[in-house]
Amino acid sequence: MTDSARVVIVGGGLEGLATAWSLAERGETDVLVLERNTLCSGMTAKSSGIVRCHYGVRSLAAMAWHGVQVFSSADEIFGTDIGFRQTGYIVGVGANNVAPLDANTEMHRELDVPVEAIDADEVTRLWPGIALDDFAAFAYEPLGGHGDAYMTGMAYASKARRLGVRIRQSTEVASLLQRENGEVYGVLLADGSEIHADTVVLATGAWSPTLGATAGIDIPVRVQRESILLVDQGMRTPDVPTFSDLVNLQYIRREPNGDLLVGNSDHSQPEWADPDAYSNRADDDVVATAIGKLDRLLPHMPDPRLSSSYAGCYDVTPDYNPVIGPSPVPGLFLLVGFSGHGYKISPAVGRLAADLLLDGISSDPAVDGDDFRFSRFDEGKPLVSLHPYVGAGEMR
Repeated sequence: MTDSARVVIVGGGLEGLATAWSLAERGETDVLVLERNTLCSGMTAKSSGIVRCHYGVRSLAAMAWHGVQVFSSADEIFGTDIGFRQTGYIVGVGANNVAPLDANTEMHRELDVPVEAIDADEVTRLWPGIALDDFAAFAYEPLGGHGDAYMTGMAYASKARRLGVRIRQSTEVASLLQRENGEVYGVLLADGSEIHADTVVLATGAWSPTLGATAGIDIPVRVQRESILLVDQGMRTPDVPTFSDLVNLQYIRREPNGDLLVGNSDHSQPEWADPDAYSNRADDDVVATAIGKLDRLLPHMPDPRLSSSYAGCYDVTPDYNPVIGPSPVPGLFLLVGFSGHGYKISPAVGRLAADLLLDGISSDPAVDGDDFRFSRFDEGKPLVSLHPYVGAGEMR
């Protein structure tokens, strides 16, 4: 049997579901989302959920600011809690990165992002016990914080369904269907059935290259494994801002149970992985390095111990920024390569994707859809920060 929809979205994670919701909000409800397992069961469920606008790419900063506004109004928009906690966000840099911090912060102000420079005394007030000898300057976003990517994705799905979008789980796509002229006109499922579409949206993250290859497209995405530690300080961590340490290249935030979530910001030596076969715990050397960095930042933890660890994978492009837009093959639209940025910008990703699919142009003057074009890699024009940080340029 053959089903059909105007838009078929392959991938039921954050970006695919955000796009389904945004299309439906625009009135395009003949949308079918296909998820091979259950919604948000892939890398969405592994997200650290950091919410910040601090980017050196103007479009990304604007997209993250839109995300903050959506997350802040989640109860009204979705009718449910998405796990967003507006604890604030602090980024701290060493003397070698003060100039890019100042330049990026000024750009954020131009975008109307609430941000301010604060001194070490104010940081200590916001996070008692933190050691700041390594740092020369700080920026503070009072409306930043962290959220729950799984809860957020499920809220997108619920809203999309209420607006008329269809969602099928346990539905694996085996390949893309192409006409003789190369145009993609649907998908072939693992059970042998077909679903036809005017446009197929590929939102399969780390699995995108495999499906892209079935249409002859070499999608420049690699799979980078990253570990997360959950640390019990020996006391419940109070409600403190998310902290991004661009000196020791780490980030930390409070978990709902009072543990610390500790992540890595050093991507100079990536560990490439198979998204279907990787260890779901942090390696011993990774734990030792992370704990050493954390102990330097928080030297007065009363009785620190590792509660647990897990690992997830980024789908990274050569410039560590996403591809959002038409592929070289007609009929196929790409939402891939989010490189760790996906949670905070997901509401804007959905909006931009809907704009490009329906109108061919971004509706937000601060977000240039051309920034995320597929062809930028062949053109030798990667999307990079105007004011990169020494040591942390990949994620900024």
